[in-house]
Amino acid sequence: MGTFTGSFKGFGVTFAHMFRKVVTTDYPFSPPKPAPRYHGRHILNRHPDGLEKCIGCELCAWACPADAIYVEGGDNTDEQRFSPGERYASIYQINYARCIFCGLCIEACPTRSLTMSNEYELARDNRQDLIFTKKELLAPLLPGMEQPPHPMRLGETDKDYYLGALDNPGTSKGAERAPWATNEVVDGSGEAAKEGVR
Repeated sequence: MGTFTGSFKGFGVTFAHMFRKVVTTDYPFSPPKPAPRYHGRHILNRHPDGLEKCIGCELCAWACPADAIYVEGGDNTDEQRFSPGERYASIYQINYARCIFCGLCIEACPTRSLTMSNEYELARDNRQDLIFTKKELLAPLLPGMEQPPHPMRLGETDKDYYLGALDNPGTSKGAERAPWATNEVVDGSGEAAKEGVR
């Protein structure tokens, strides 16, 4: 008798779900929008004049529990300047075959150079393509920015850049929402402007 009633209970669950509204995602034509603080693909941000925020300190690589980040620092010179400080990341790689999207690298970054976007479409046919370099990770140049290397435009020393970071955040402000993925870019003042970057 117990088996008989157990079967009815099981069918009851099945019939209860049969008449519920079916939730279908029309992917990839209308992909679901993730939460604003979703941890997706990383972004290496820039200062408002185009210089890189990354100083090649390798703290993100040390903090990564999956050993997915590789950084090699290089020295800036007056002729070849990529960041405001003494050093910059000459090589920056993230292996998305290993990354667990925990965000510890973001917490470790002292200059808020590294942030995470909402982009989650990272599937590739080849494992080698899952190793993203600076070319894929660097934020795009917005209007008013200049492609490094070039001299410092926002001040004489690196302190002029980093002490005013809260007032003049560059692409850090809102970068975790990946505005260029929706053809909306954020300028240095934090205002959104429509532009086809991708």
